[in-house]
Amino acid sequence: MAQKAVFDALAPRMKAVCLRYVGDNDTADDVLQDGFVTLFSKIDSYSGVGSFEGWARKIFVNTALMYLRKTDALRLSDDISEARSLSDPEPGVIQNIGYKELLRLIAKLPPDARTVFNMYVVEGYSHKEIAETLGFTEATSRSKLQRARLRLQELIKQEL
Repeated sequence: MAQKAVFDALAPRMKAVCLRYVGDNDTADDVLQDGFVTLFSKIDSYSGVGSFEGWARKIFVNTALMYLRKTDALRLSDDISEARSLSDPEPGVIQNIGYKELLRLIAKLPPDARTVFNMYVVEGYSHKEIAETLGFTEATSRSKLQRARLRLQELIKQEL
């Protein structure tokens, strides 16, 4: 009964987390289920420090990252020399689009760019933390974020 209450309280928000990382609904459901299995098996490790939802969110982010690693979606594809030539995204473009539409467009990003974008912009990880977690350099993290922003800007312009 207690597990059902935790599931009912967290599932909608954690599904959104999973969907942001994996990009499609069916896979997000699988990752969500795996995340709850992990959460319930490790619930005794929650120390009570910080919010329970914040602790749970880390589990779901890590579950999504494990899925992306397992499916090789995060393989390095950026040449750092190419990253130097990227320009800054046009300011203000994202302000012209709604939240749900933005999430739909984020899901269209390539998995590696979407993951770095989510970790940096949504979850608040630093480039150093992203690099350590995903196993590449900080420069690669910055490059992938820049590519994600530019691609997202292109997608938004196409939609407007």
